[in-house]
Amino acid sequence: MNRIFAGGLMALTLLLAGCFSPSDGLPAGEEAYRVIPVQSEDGALREYRIGVLDVLSIRTFQEPELTFDQIAVTSAGTINFPFIGELNVIGKTPQTLSDEIEAGLGTRYIRDPQVVVGVVSSAAQRVTVDGEVVQPGVYEIAGTSSLIESVARARGLKFTGVDDEVIVFRMIEGERHGAVFDLRAIREGRAPDPEIIGGDRIVVGYSALRGAWEDFKSAAPVFNVFRRF
Repeated sequence: MNRIFAGGLMALTLLLAGCFSPSDGLPAGEEAYRVIPVQSEDGALREYRIGVLDVLSIRTFQEPELTFDQIAVTSAGTINFPFIGELNVIGKTPQTLSDEIEAGLGTRYIRDPQVVVGVVSSAAQRVTVDGEVVQPGVYEIAGTSSLIESVARARGLKFTGVDDEVIVFRMIEGERHGAVFDLRAIREGRAPDPEIIGGDRIVVGYSALRGAWEDFKSAAPVFNVFRRF
């Protein structure tokens, strides 16, 4: 009787646990690589994207009051610029930010402004690896990494990890985007390994089936105790 009860409880747990997935609605397959692409075939790095605590230089041609040798990005990913105010800069390229400042100044204040944004110093680039990995945490990378390399830094997947439901989140032009990748297909060479950049967050999905099995095995000694009485 105890076995029947345990089996029924386990089946109900599996049914309830499988009703929701955090990857629902996110692009997968070929669509995922449009959001999080692979490194170019010639090995060239993607254009740098500004991160929190970076130090920028902003030079406005013939406008010394609008020229700064150093301006720090806040922990919230913003800077304050004269006449424009607070700008969200995280995830933007220096060229994109240059264009945005030119547009803001040109609207009211300066005729045909010319702005150049540079990166004086870059804060250590970090990638967060979370979810069903052995050692979740924040890991430093030099420039860029790949999905396989980033997951390996976290010591790989736990037993309850789902290798075909690995989500990468990235800030692009100030907006958060996500995409789902099949780590098994990447390992086997059936899919390309997407490029991971500083600021990305990787979340490995949870297997409700394996999790319920782990819970069942943990509870098994308890059921055996009851059977003795």
